[in-house]
Amino acid sequence: METIRINKYISEAGVYSRREADRLIEDGKVKINDTIAKLGDRVSHEDRVTVNDDLISAHEEKIYIAFHKPFGVITTSDKQSDNTVMDYIELPTRVYPIGRLDVQSSGLLLLTNDGAIVNTVLKSEHKKEKEYIVTLNKPIQPKDVEQLANGVILNDQKTLPAKVRTIAPNKINIILIQGLNRQIRRMCEALGYGVAGLQRIRIGTIQLDDLASGKWRTLTEKEIEELKK
Repeated sequence: METIRINKYISEAGVYSRREADRLIEDGKVKINDTIAKLGDRVSHEDRVTVNDDLISAHEEKIYIAFHKPFGVITTSDKQSDNTVMDYIELPTRVYPIGRLDVQSSGLLLLTNDGAIVNTVLKSEHKKEKEYIVTLNKPIQPKDVEQLANGVILNDQKTLPAKVRTIAPNKINIILIQGLNRQIRRMCEALGYGVAGLQRIRIGTIQLDDLASGKWRTLTEKEIEELKK
């Protein structure tokens, strides 16, 4: 019977990369037939593999959804937490957020059980644009719009160039290919502005459009194809 390494089996299930699988194995979070797995173990498709006690399958149907995360909802797949994005999504197959939106932000969030595309979406070198509408606590000055576009120093690191335009005295549209933690809020705060509202409206070619807050939809075949590029 053909066998493959346990980390490859987990990555083919789509939720974790091989590196993440190795870390989970080292942490004792992976079991093969109820026995804690070790690095280098091999499995067949007849074995029962669990990660954090969740059964996984390398042949699981891949699911890709777009969700309109409401303000105040936490981006996590942790079953023990309250008020999370998973409270809004009922599927027989468990999916996981690609990246995150902080609790005070709303808008487009992608979820999947295909771990192979996570880095494609998140890593800046893949140039997947993320577009946001940002409401500030006061009117923004033209020089600061230019500064946001050119890059802002955050923790001794300059942010990558962005596309920024004013759409109202205290509201801007900003497009990033980078995804640092709380990046937009920190960029604005570094220039003396508070963020009163932040909504993501696009990831790559996938638009939030009129998807209602708290609702989700499956991605089209064309959207999935574009996402994987």
